[in-house]
Amino acid sequence: MRVVIQRVSEASVKVDNEIKGKINGGLMILLGIENRDEEKAQEETEWLCNKIVNLRIFDDEKGVMNKSIMDVKGDVLLISQFTLHASTKKGNRPSYIHAAKPTISEAIYEQFGEKLAEKLGRPIQTGIFGADMDVQLINKGPVTIVIDSLNRE
Repeated sequence: MRVVIQRVSEASVKVDNEIKGKINGGLMILLGIENRDEEKAQEETEWLCNKIVNLRIFDDEKGVMNKSIMDVKGDVLLISQFTLHASTKKGNRPSYIHAAKPTISEAIYEQFGEKLAEKLGRPIQTGIFGADMDVQLINKGPVTIVIDSLNRE
């Protein structure tokens, strides 16, 4: 699994011109699920969700990134993003052969959202899996972090 985490002052996602998720400060997270994630989905979800809720990327009173999403009581917008696993090694058209098929990734995405909400102790906002979404955000900082569960050991 791969996530792109962006610290935002606001973010929203629309499907068919209708807002499906919106936050006013916190984290906008893009989640990409790979074929190999199926066998370790529960373990990788647990690890990534722990990492996300404890990641200290919010400013403290001295302006130092020393607070987590839990500390600042920020919101989370989670969006599925299969293109995070694009391969651009050959040619100019990305290959998505490593991205998990929807039959695998949708359930993992849903479990990831549930686990993240559980760890936060409150609901999160989400897009709609597999939909053509319009995402807007204001990246605060800017702060953007990429974490891949493949690189955790």
